[in-house]
Amino acid sequence: MQLEHERYMRRAIALTKNAPQLPFGSVIVRRESGDIAAEGWNKTTINPTWHGEMDAVNALFRSGQRVDGSEFALYTTAEPCPMCMAAVLWSGIQIVVFGTSIRFLQARGWRQIDVLAEEIVRRSPGAQCTIVEGVLQHECNRLFAAGPP
Repeated sequence: MQLEHERYMRRAIALTKNAPQLPFGSVIVRRESGDIAAEGWNKTTINPTWHGEMDAVNALFRSGQRVDGSEFALYTTAEPCPMCMAAVLWSGIQIVVFGTSIRFLQARGWRQIDVLAEEIVRRSPGAQCTIVEGVLQHECNRLFAAGPP
């Protein structure tokens, strides 16, 4: 399972080349087949709510494929903010895998709402979502180490 997580996290990391100053890349994977169903990266220079996870979730639902969120896992270079985590829960995605933590981002000066993804899940009655943290953490942390632009 760890190698599988690393494979998809590497793709999320690769997507950050689309916005290297804001290296938030996300991949949504169909769990059964392992196929990548949607990808996204940070586009907050266009819209402040257009985070990498939001871009990927919207791409998934725009794709025209049948979407049952429980069939998917989301991989993202950084822990989802409360807005993104809520969107993941509303979409029914039940696995979220991230590299860099909100705490690491805060320590490097990135503006983050101080609510962790796990707390959003815990405070969402009926939501089912497993959080897997720290996958390729060192590689992801390097993306954010210099701080925000």
